[in-house]
Order: sequence, then structure tokens, then C-alpha cells
Amino acid sequence: MALILGCLLLLGLCGKTISAGPPLSTQTPEGLHFDLPAVNYETSGSPSTGSITGLFRMVHTFLHVVQPHSFPEDTVRKIIQKKFDLLEDYKEVVFYEIGLIICAVLGLLFVILMPLVGFCFCMCRCCNHCGGEMHQRQKKNGPYLKRYFAISLLVICILISIGIIYGFVANHHLRTKIRRTRKLADSNIKDLRTFLNETPAQINYILSQYNTTKERAILDLNNVKPLLGDGIRDQLRPKVIPVLDDIKAMATAIEETKEALEKVNSTLEELQSGSERLDTSLSNIKTELENSLNDPMCSEQMVTATCNDIRRSLGQLDININLDQLPPVHDQLNSVNNILRTNLTDLVEQGFKSFNDIPEMVQNQTKNIISDVKSVLDSIGSNISDVTNQFPIQDKLSDFTGYINGTETSINQGLLTLEEYESYRWLGCLAVCCLLTLIVIFYYLGLLCGTCGYHKNATPTSRGCVSNTGGIFLMAGVGVSFLVCWILMIIVALTFFIGGNVQKLVCEPYENRKLFQILDTPYLLNEKWKYYLSGWMFQKPYINLTFEKVYSDCKENKGIYTSLQLENLFNVSAHLNIQEYTQDITNEFEHLNINLDNMVLLDDAGRQSLEDFSTLGAEQIDYTAYLMEVGKSLTKVNLVSFADNLVVTASRLPPGALKTSLNGHAQSIKRIYQREVIPLERSMSTLNQSLKVLQRISNGLTEKLNKTILSLDSAQGFINYNASSLIVEESKTYVNTIIGYLEHYIQWVKDSITHKIAACKPVATALDSAVDVFLCSYIVDPLNLFWFGIGKATVFLLPAIIFAVKLAKYYRRMDSEDVYDDMENGNNSYHKDHLYGIHNPVMTRCYGAMPFLLQQGLQCFHGKEVPPPVRPPV
Repeated sequence: MALILGCLLLLGLCGKTISAGPPLSTQTPEGLHFDLPAVNYETSGSPSTGSITGLFRMVHTFLHVVQPHSFPEDTVRKIIQKKFDLLEDYKEVVFYEIGLIICAVLGLLFVILMPLVGFCFCMCRCCNHCGGEMHQRQKKNGPYLKRYFAISLLVICILISIGIIYGFVANHHLRTKIRRTRKLADSNIKDLRTFLNETPAQINYILSQYNTTKERAILDLNNVKPLLGDGIRDQLRPKVIPVLDDIKAMATAIEETKEALEKVNSTLEELQSGSERLDTSLSNIKTELENSLNDPMCSEQMVTATCNDIRRSLGQLDININLDQLPPVHDQLNSVNNILRTNLTDLVEQGFKSFNDIPEMVQNQTKNIISDVKSVLDSIGSNISDVTNQFPIQDKLSDFTGYINGTETSINQGLLTLEEYESYRWLGCLAVCCLLTLIVIFYYLGLLCGTCGYHKNATPTSRGCVSNTGGIFLMAGVGVSFLVCWILMIIVALTFFIGGNVQKLVCEPYENRKLFQILDTPYLLNEKWKYYLSGWMFQKPYINLTFEKVYSDCKENKGIYTSLQLENLFNVSAHLNIQEYTQDITNEFEHLNINLDNMVLLDDAGRQSLEDFSTLGAEQIDYTAYLMEVGKSLTKVNLVSFADNLVVTASRLPPGALKTSLNGHAQSIKRIYQREVIPLERSMSTLNQSLKVLQRISNGLTEKLNKTILSLDSAQGFINYNASSLIVEESKTYVNTIIGYLEHYIQWVKDSITHKIAACKPVATALDSAVDVFLCSYIVDPLNLFWFGIGKATVFLLPAIIFAVKLAKYYRRMDSEDVYDDMENGNNSYHKDHLYGIHNPVMTRCYGAMPFLLQQGLQCFHGKEVPPPVRPPV
């Protein structure tokens, strides 16, 4: 019943459904990771036999030895096609079933012969034959024979016990599994309901994920300013920013040039005026010194030399620089001031602002297009919903829900009947095992009593009660064996033939999928259809759709669409054509026209300022002459040193007006140094620094300006004429990102429909549960183990009967026995004593003590004392 359910679900669920090829390998956009919710099923579909798996494998091995032939595919095909004729094709059946037939025939012979043998054996013993005579011939190897018979019977009883254990285990396992059948059926029905209920939920989940995709696309559309605008700006950055940075640097250089020229001009004027004042001061001090040296004291012999030395040093009190020969920088300064009338820095900042406003410009120019694309996204969502509504799977679900409910009712009714008859079966199998257990218990008790009651000095007629009881138990076991062994063999033969054939013809072919391969034979089920499944479903029998492939795909939890190749009914690739949906968005973005023509990096006034700066003439200034003149000292001699030397010289003069005058002039020279020379030296240092700055700025200035102007023209030309291609490429990247979200979603929808939605593993599991689990694992395997164990025990009853009968002679108390004959000639021999005290005619004499022996109730046979014969107990 579950098998029928599985097949119908496999085929009916998909009368109309969906297909596609393998999913495209596209990169998953960040933040868009779709995955269908996992569906959890209860049934595993694989049988679990536990610790007795080894016993089942042993039975399978035995069946393989008995029936080694491969599955009769040709015969089965003939039966399916109704071309099998028993009269003509019986040889094929016999050839395949020869092993089972031989075993069944042997079992039949056992069933027929054992009652006959038992009846004859019973009649023979009643006639004091076949071991029925209560007399035992004593032999020298008697003890060894008894041990051999006892050990052999013990080994056989152990083997029989193992078979009985197999029977008990199989009976219990079968009962346990039958009780679990309801749970197995319920879990499969629940899984099938889950399968049917989750399919619409999966479709709804797929549709809901389009909103996620659309929201992500709309988010990017709303962020066109940072995504597209920043992208265009970043592409222009290498072209624009270096040029604007160079122009900004030139604006800074113009400012620095103006400051340097102003410092050079002002400092030069200060130095010229200061040098004139210094020259005047030095001339005055020199005149005063000459007047002081005209003092009469200088005419004295001792002072004359000193005065002459001072007079000769007066030539050093002169200025050492001539700044009037340096060219002025008034023209350059005036040119720079004219250039700075145009605020080049503000113009550069306007260029930067224009460049940084590109994203805002892009956003303003794409408002209408973004709105149109959002409308297209809404229409795409409606189209996808229409396509999914065309899936016929949902129309079939309600029908199959009712079918499953009806099937569940039928299964429950069948299980009630099964459980009712299962109790009878369990009791019957238990009775069989108990009968064998009773027999083997008789044998064990016989061995136990016979062994424990054994006394080495006891003669056959004097054996104890325990030993005699052991023999009776053995014979009881023999009697029961004859009574029931043929009945047991009938049960074994029937279960063996049924279980063996089901194992070889159903379970093994199902496991290795030979059954599916037979069903997939071209033109087997329908002479006009090469492939029955595709012919029945699509009316296209040439499509290679096989039962084996459908089962394998469902076993791997693939979707029904792929498993049943439903693209032949509904091609999802055609209905979910990515190009069809993305083309509308592409068409909308084709109207995208971002224009940067109004973007100006630097206007004409700024450009003219750069050109004027290049013709400033700062490079023509004679920096070498300036630096050489500025590098000179202001005076020919260090005035402080000169004043100090003058003081030292005056100190050698005698006191007087000359000495006082010279000391005063020395202080005047120091004051000139402090008041005039030191400020002029500072101005000289400032002039030196300004000249170096100006020299550094003007070094290669024309070349730098020309290069900057060329870069400016190139960047502005690129913006005006080539930026459109860059904008197109960046727009394509942006558009492809938006379309990529949609492509990823549609591809995921196709992949989900073709491989994940309505994954039919529960159907394959239901089929496995019906055949592999319920039939083969729950019923056939325990059934086979049962006949294997019971058959083994029944077969070993035959040697057990033989050894038990033989061994009973050594345990039971005999009515008569062989006695020892001590002849005069020294020869020893045994003679048979007649029953019930009848004397042996060959007896000759009794030695001594005859009266005493008679009083003791003993008889004298050939000189030996023997007790009177004792009749066996009734």
C-alpha cells in the first residue's frame, strides 16, 4: 500500500510542473544571500536491524549459496508482457529455482519419511527389536561408546539450541518490528504531509524574497549620488586633482613671490639709506680722529710712532658695500601686484567645488530615470508572481492531501488486521520454538541424569534410578521428535520457499535497483512507448525518463522538476528569462545622460594670471650679484675691534688731552656699531633670505607654469570631450550592479524551482519504507532467520534421535545382561542369561557356600554370584 502511495506521489505530483538546467555560477551580491527554509523529516528510510544484522547476513549468504543465479530479468519481462508460457518456459523457472526446489524436495522427503520411520521404529521396538529388548550386551569398548554417544548428543543439542535461539530471536524481532510499523507509517504520512504543505510555503518564500531584492535595488537607486556620482568623480580624480593642486601651488607661489619681492625692495631701500648714514658717520669720526692726532703731544718722540700708527689705520674706517649698483625690482613687483588683482586662489577653490559637486550634479540629472526604473521593478515583481502562479504543483496539492488522508485510513485498517493476526502468528511460532525447546530439554535432562547417576561398578541390571530416569528422558525426547519433526519441517519448507523467493525476487532486486531497470525496459509496459514514464506523463515516449533515475534523484533529495524532467511541460527558463526582465531596466538607463560640460576647472582670468606670471621676469634677476654684494661686510674693518685697539693704543699714551680724546672716539665708534651697523646687518640677512626665496620660486618657473597650463588644457579638454565615455562606463557598472541583484534573484528562483522546491525525498523514503524497511527488513529478514534456525534444529533432530536411542541403552536399567564365564580351561566368555531367573544351560557348577547363597536369594552361575533377575518397573 505504501509502495503504491510512493509511486503515485512520484508521478501524480508532477503531471504538470517545472524544469531548468544547472544553475549559473554567478557571484552572489553582498547582502543578498537567499536560501529556502530547511524542511525536517522524521523518517530516515534506511532499515535499522541492530545487533542481529550479522544473523541476517548469514541467512543471506546461505540463500546465495542455495540460489546463486542472477535475477531472471528476461523471465520477469515475459511475465509483465504476459508472454510467459509455463509449458514452454518452465525450464527457465526450474533453472532459476533449482536450489530452492532441491531444498524443498528434501524437506518434503523429510516430511514423508520421518512419520513412516517413526512408526516402523515404534513397531520394531514393540517386537523387542531396534533396541527395544531390555538386554545389553557388554563389550570391552562399552565405556568409550557411551562417552562418544553422550558427547555427540551434547554437541547436537547445542546446535539445536542455537537454532532454537535463532527462532526465538527472529520471532521476537518480527513482533517488535510489526509493532513499530504503525509508527513507521505515521512518520511517512507525516513527512508526505509536510512535503505537500511546505511546497506552497516555499513558493511564497521565493516570492517574498523579491521584495528584499527590490528594496536593495531601490536603496542603490536612492544612493545614486554616492554610488554613481562618486564613481564618476573618482574616475576623474586622477585627471583633475593634480592640475588643480598645481594651480593652487602656483597661486601660493605668486603670493610668496610678491612677499619676497616686497621684502627685497623695502630691504634694499633701507640698506641704501642706512649705508649712506653709516658712511657719513664714519667720515665724521675719521675727521675728528685726524684733528685729535694734530695734538702737540704727537710731536714728542715717544708718542709720534703711536700717532702715526693710528693715522695710518684711519683708512679702514670706510663702508665696504655699494648697493647702488644693484638693479631694482620695482617692475617685477608691479607685475605681481597686477597679477594678484585676479584672486587665483578663489578661482582654484571654485574648480575644486565644481569637481566635488559632480555627485550632486549626477543626482539632479537622474531623478526622472530613477523614478522610471522603480516602476519597472514593481512590474517585474508582478510578472514573477504571475509566472509562479502558473505552476500546476499547487493545483495538485489539495487533491493529493485528500488522497493521503484516504491512504492513511486504509493503512490504519490494514495495520489493525495485521496486528490481530500477528498475535496468532507469534503464538504459533512460539509454540514451534517451545516444542523444539521441550525436545532439547528432554535430551539435556537425559544427559544430566545419565551422567550424574552413572556408577562404574553398577551392572546394566543394577543401574540406579537417576541413570534409568536419564534414559527414559532420552527416549521421551526421541518419541516427541518423531511426533513433531515432520510438522516442523512443513513449516520450515513453506517459510523457506516463500521467504527465499521474496528475498531473491523482491528485496535484492530492489536494493540493487534491478526492478527499476526492468520497468525501464523500452516498450515493456506499452508496446508503442519506448519510455513508459515519459509517455504516460508527457505523451512523449522518446524522452529518456526512467523509473531508476526518478528514484535516484528523489533519493538525493532533488526537486520533482529535475527528477521528472518537467521542462517538457513547463520550461521555467523560458518563463523566467533573465534578459527579458533586465532589458526593460537597461532600456530605461539608456536614457541616462550625465553632462559635465558646465564644469570649468579655471576660467580665462585665472589662466591669464598664470600666463602673466610666467612672463614676470623673476628669473632674469641677477641673484649672483645680489648675493655677492649682500654677502660682504658693511665696513672694511670690524668697528668694535678697531675701537678696542684704539683704546689699547691710547692706554700707552701719557695722560693728557690726546689720550682722553682717543678714548672718546673709541666709544663713538662703538656707538656707531651699535646704532647703525647692527640694524644694517639684520637688513642684510633679511635681504639674503628674501633673495633665496625668490630664487627658489623663480627656478624653472616658466617651465612649471607652461606644464601646468598644458595640464589644465588637457584636463579641461578631457572633461569637455572624453568624460562622456568615462561616464558611460561608470554608468554601466552602476546599472550592472542594479541588474545583478535582479539576475541573482531570478537565477536563485530558477535554481530553487528546479532543484529545491518539492524535493521528493519523502516520496523515495515512503517507497523505501514500504519495500526495503517494512517488507524486507521487518518481515522477510526475521522470517528467513526463523526458518533458518528452526530448520537447522529440525534437521539435527535426526542424528539426535540416533544418538539418544544408542545412549539410552547405557543409562536405562536392563532386565538381563551378559555375565562373565570362568571356564576351567581359563577361557573367558559372555553368555546370555535368560529372562526372569531362567538358568543358562551351559552353567556347570557353583563353588562353595551354596546354602548361604541360596539363603541370600542369589543364584550361582559358573561360580559367580549374581542377584536374581528383576522385572522392569511398570
